Amino acid sequence: MKPMDGEPKTLELLEPPSPETLLPDSSWWLWLVPAAIGVLLGIGVLIYLRKRKPVAAGIDKRREVAFAEAVAGISAVVADDVREAVVLCSLILRKYLSVAADDPALYETHEEFVSRHDSLLALTAEARAATEAGFSRLAAMKYAPEVPAVAAAEVIADARSLLETLHHGFAA
Repeated sequence: MKPMDGEPKTLELLEPPSPETLLPDSSWWLWLVPAAIGVLLGIGVLIYLRKRKPVAAGIDKRREVAFAEAVAGISAVVADDVREAVVLCSLILRKYLSVAADDPALYETHEEFVSRHDSLLALTAEARAATEAGFSRLAAMKYAPEVPAVAAAEVIADARSLLETLHHGFAA
């Protein structure tokens, strides 16, 4: 065979090009993005783990904060109406229990709270009995057909006393 330019060419098999030459060039800086994301995630996890506090220390702190808020809430109750004082004090005490004892008392009716056998297991037996009696008294005044013949100041004082009993009644 003669090509058109006049030189005879021999048929020679050539090695095919390497597949790596067909790939685009990859630069080292493209690996920096995943590496930077990994480093930032690692730092974030370390910061999170260091800021997380032990549960035992956290529950004591939460109880103290909840107690201070409840004391301030009960002190702020200035109701002339007995039912209003009962409702406010009951709400404050239930909020305290929901935080300090991790109890769903805030979201339950009185009947649900009293009938639940696992309620307030963090409290001593005396504190549980005082709590049941205190909340039963508050519920009786709250749902009585007639306005109870009790002074609002007495309701507030009883709520403060029950709060003290609750706060000091946690089992060690």
